[in-house]
Amino acid sequence: MNEHHSKLIAERLNIPTRKVSSTLALLSEGATIPFISRYRKEATGSLDEVQVADIQREGKKLEELDKRRETILNAIEEQGKLTDELRRRIEGTWDSTELEDLYLPYKRKRKTRASAAREKGLEPLAEVIFRQQNNKLEELAGHFITDEVPTIGEALQGARDIIAEWINEDEKARNKVRFLFRKGAVIYSKVARGKEEDGAKYRDYFAFEEPLKRCPSHRLLAMRRGEEEGFLRVSISPEEEDTLYQLERIYLKGNGPSSQQVKEALHDCYKRLLGPSIETEFRNSSKEKADEEAIEVFATNLRQLLLGAPLGQKRTLGIDPGFRTGCKVVVLDESGQLLQNTTIYPHPPQSDEYNAGRTLEHLVQQFGIEAIAVGNGTAGRETMALCRKLKFGHPVDVFMVNEAGASIYSASDIAREEFPDQDVTVRGAVSIGRRLMDPLAELVKIDPKSIGVGQYQHDVSQTHLKESLDQVVESCVNSVGINVNTASKHLLTYVSGLGPVLAQNIVDYRSEKGAFKARRELMKVARMGEKAFEQSAGFLRIRDGKNPLDNTAVHPESYHIVEQMAKDQGCGVEELIQRPDLRKKIDLKGYVSDTVGLPTLTDIMKELEKPGLDPRGTARPFEFANIQSIEDLQIGMVVPGIVNNITNFGAFVDIGIKESGLVHVSQLANKFVKNPADVVHLGQEVTVKVMDVDLKRGRVQLSMKAV
Repeated sequence: MNEHHSKLIAERLNIPTRKVSSTLALLSEGATIPFISRYRKEATGSLDEVQVADIQREGKKLEELDKRRETILNAIEEQGKLTDELRRRIEGTWDSTELEDLYLPYKRKRKTRASAAREKGLEPLAEVIFRQQNNKLEELAGHFITDEVPTIGEALQGARDIIAEWINEDEKARNKVRFLFRKGAVIYSKVARGKEEDGAKYRDYFAFEEPLKRCPSHRLLAMRRGEEEGFLRVSISPEEEDTLYQLERIYLKGNGPSSQQVKEALHDCYKRLLGPSIETEFRNSSKEKADEEAIEVFATNLRQLLLGAPLGQKRTLGIDPGFRTGCKVVVLDESGQLLQNTTIYPHPPQSDEYNAGRTLEHLVQQFGIEAIAVGNGTAGRETMALCRKLKFGHPVDVFMVNEAGASIYSASDIAREEFPDQDVTVRGAVSIGRRLMDPLAELVKIDPKSIGVGQYQHDVSQTHLKESLDQVVESCVNSVGINVNTASKHLLTYVSGLGPVLAQNIVDYRSEKGAFKARRELMKVARMGEKAFEQSAGFLRIRDGKNPLDNTAVHPESYHIVEQMAKDQGCGVEELIQRPDLRKKIDLKGYVSDTVGLPTLTDIMKELEKPGLDPRGTARPFEFANIQSIEDLQIGMVVPGIVNNITNFGAFVDIGIKESGLVHVSQLANKFVKNPADVVHLGQEVTVKVMDVDLKRGRVQLSMKAV
């Protein structure tokens, strides 16, 4: 990566050039974002994951721009039209829009009205008219009458077509229209003719207009979806009369006949070429901006969901509830292995509540069950109520678990590989139980788009969405740390420096040789080289290993530092971890070296204070109010709930019924809230007041201001 790229990225992100250069160098060497932000703080000046990812993204953009620049230079050179001045301008721009504007006059085009007019020899006529100095048009145009151009009118039309293309390809015109779009473009939406009934869900946009710069992402994406489905007609433009006036000021020189021809060509250019071209640019840029906002919301929600508090290694019953087909029940041991499964039918039409209760009580007693996970789908509330009134003989916590995406997992290749002999209903119930035990380990098996958080995830750029969500999953997995002896192949895939092949090789090694006893043993895994070990080792944990540091985030490359600290305190590493009084005596400045600074040493000390501690906390059960359906709600009711989705316009709250209620952004707090994520987070327990109930549309409006 060249130094010029570093300077440009530093300016764009407001990060010192030195930090950018170091980060780009590490990325080019194959270092991952989690590794760089966690273990290379001296090199990057303690940049966090978001900043490192931003540098990586900007670096890729500049590399793509360089490739495009090279393609453009070659294309113009092949035409023999690459002047020194043009080369200088092309090589000097780092703006992709400016680069494309410079290339536009030389771009190979399909046959256009202008190219057809040129073939008929009308370019000299266009040049004379465009100068607006000769007003004897009929006499002038008469010189261009041929078999192909039989009339003066056709000659003038051809000249206007050429002038229209010149104006369209002129940077001055394009930049002026861009400026007017930026300043005052309005997005218009209207219903497509005859689609009023079929497109009723888009009624809010049947006759809608709003300044583009004030249109929030969720509205823009909703209109785009309505347009793609054929229910809406959407356009973006500034005020046309003013735009044409501004262009006329650039190109018109008086009011003579030639100027009138240029004016006519200019109006045609704007309506046929320039306006649609810049509208497309702004459609794309506004869509990109809306995508970024929606993806950011989705990524934030996904991070919070993945980092939800786990129950931990406890014997668990997983229940996938249902009415007609019954409730599928699975028994999972402490490590999430399936021990037994059965089906109970406590709800209509069978309504065998007595035998269902006896079955559950028996399974709890037989397997020493400590917790029950009930899916929150159909019959979930009723199944929760049944579990809570049973007498198990010992304390058993009952949890409602979000089952979004469980059916996707149960039909996936991963589920078939894990449970080849079980049907999809058993796999779904296992997923629900495991989600309670460890949300992160289970949810990484599901395409994040199917997890049910965020907004318009199917309408945004799928490439950018996947990149962002994969980065979030990788970040979460590595921030928590993974038990290398129990992690699934799929979970290991997201560990820094691994990937599918090494993840499978680790699982194969474990199966053949037994549990890893030390991190260094990972070097015996097939295809595990020094680089992969360096990138992954700090994020892989060995519980109850010989070296206590193997169960911490301290990287093996720093073990010698901790060993020296222990030696200086006259104790072993284990005693240093156990005794805060010894750690307090350590002066970190004494361990600073050319390669290790205070940021790394501070991280090491923090880790020694809480070795192996899961940063996610522990799951605890939640009690909903005694309401079963939307019909039970009354305006003014105050009820407990759990935030289960966050969007740009508010937060959705599960209050114990099928329909989640919306707390609009204006109802989140007794102050102005710009971003709902600043006030609430996924899984947060809240108290809300019922403000409105729409039984027909199944919508519930809630408020957190009034409680």
